[in-house]
Amino acid sequence: MVLPRLDSEHYKEEVKMDSETPKECLASDSTKTQEDVSAELDAIATQPSVYDDEEYAKFNKPHPEWENIHRFDPKFRWTWREEKKLVKKMDWRIALWAVVMFFCLDLDRENIAQANSDNMLEDLRLTQADYNLGNTLFKLAFLLAELPSQMISKRLGPDRWVPAQITLWSIFSGAQFFMKGRSSFLAFRWMIGMLQGGFIPDIVLYLSYFYTRTELPMRLAFFWVSNYLVKIVSPFLALGLLRLRGASGHAGWRYLFLIEGLITLIVGVFSFIQMPAGPTQTKNWFYRNGWFSVEEEKLIVNRAIRDDPSKADMHNRQGIDWQGFKKSLSDYDLWPMYLIGLIFLLPCYPIANYLTIQLRKFGFTVEATNALSIPAPVLGLLLLILITMISERVKYRIFVASSIAVWNAIFLFTLFGLPANASKWTYWAIASLQQAYPYVHALQVALVSRQAGSVRTRTISAAIYNITVQISAIIGANVYQASDAPLYRKGNLSIAILSCATFVIYIGVYFYYKTRNQQRDKKWNAMSREEQLQYLATTKDEGNRRLDFRFAI
Repeated sequence: MVLPRLDSEHYKEEVKMDSETPKECLASDSTKTQEDVSAELDAIATQPSVYDDEEYAKFNKPHPEWENIHRFDPKFRWTWREEKKLVKKMDWRIALWAVVMFFCLDLDRENIAQANSDNMLEDLRLTQADYNLGNTLFKLAFLLAELPSQMISKRLGPDRWVPAQITLWSIFSGAQFFMKGRSSFLAFRWMIGMLQGGFIPDIVLYLSYFYTRTELPMRLAFFWVSNYLVKIVSPFLALGLLRLRGASGHAGWRYLFLIEGLITLIVGVFSFIQMPAGPTQTKNWFYRNGWFSVEEEKLIVNRAIRDDPSKADMHNRQGIDWQGFKKSLSDYDLWPMYLIGLIFLLPCYPIANYLTIQLRKFGFTVEATNALSIPAPVLGLLLLILITMISERVKYRIFVASSIAVWNAIFLFTLFGLPANASKWTYWAIASLQQAYPYVHALQVALVSRQAGSVRTRTISAAIYNITVQISAIIGANVYQASDAPLYRKGNLSIAILSCATFVIYIGVYFYYKTRNQQRDKKWNAMSREEQLQYLATTKDEGNRRLDFRFAI
């Protein structure tokens, strides 16, 4: 059953809900299209939701201490023109700064690769095994910090915790200028990983306060655009700073880390005033009048909660207790997404970690190596935006996400079959194309958020999903072994085969969620309206455990 869209001047205040309409289906029906927006900008933009039925609405009331409850009004109406203008304003105020902060996180990770092109390993007397261990320790610390960081952020608020994280890791990033050898290299990798862990799920939860579920994937895509921007900007930065080798008796890569630390420190300090606690909490000592008017605050709050009532089941500084933590951890319906998180990027890490080292071994100069690392992220950036746009149009998000497995298999098998006498340009072309893989991470992070069904589970699941990704990075950092050099054929074959297996798993996950929805449809539709209301009034099921919840596929 599809409810009529409420986007015309003939909007009716009373909308009768069919007894077979689960709340997740209502939310999915609320997706506005570009045609809707452009056709009649002054039409009412309010969409069907659980709040259109008084009896159903009482089972989806906001938490009494929800920070935005003073702006909650189910009868509030707005136009497409007003919504479109406000979303653009949020993009400039909220999403853009998230990109800037993420840029700083990736700057350290990318600068390690650029430092390698300037003989950092030789200067610090590090072996390939030492380098692998450093990457492993970084990822291990990163994943160990994920859940604690999320718990702290949920208690303090991401507007306080994230700026503190950035400021702290900037100090350690800049201090890499003083590394002396193996011990200091490993120590810095560990400390920076600990301080950066949790940053990504913190930001994902933060963005969900402002954007609807259909808007979040594209904002997360731009969030990860910064990943590619770093890969593009960092080589140019390195081209200049690495020329300082010998200045004051120091290697050029040391200045690379020093400048990175200073840039990140500035961003960290500014983040304390650039990250409001929530849509209705944008006033601070610097922005005395706040960012949004009362009408705009009402629009942000009501469009978000109409899209997903679960966003109001906790306030933004409410911690998660042990019982809630265990419930979220044991939510087996999210485990398929964790499995995907564990394997989908694993085939991408070996080449990413060794591309600059390989290019130097093939005889490219430092300058050429840095320049040749740019085309892959440029193409990858375009594919990231394209794949996210496609996912929201075709609605089969899991199938779209599986494109990364197909892409990796093609180029990894090609790389495996590369003859020993192949030119260095052939290797560069194939490796660069593999590294331009469609980055579906943003799409999947948004999908995990949609599958959660509550703020509590969304908080925990975002961290666990990211932990699985970091575990895959640890494994990926150790795929290439010295005994398999220089072409690493065994390593490439193993991750090519894994890519094929990953595609099969994607298909299995799609049918898992489809089957779960069909099972719930059968139970829910067999109930009368009175039975459904009785279930909602007496059930102990929460979030995505409720029979009226449907998983996105």
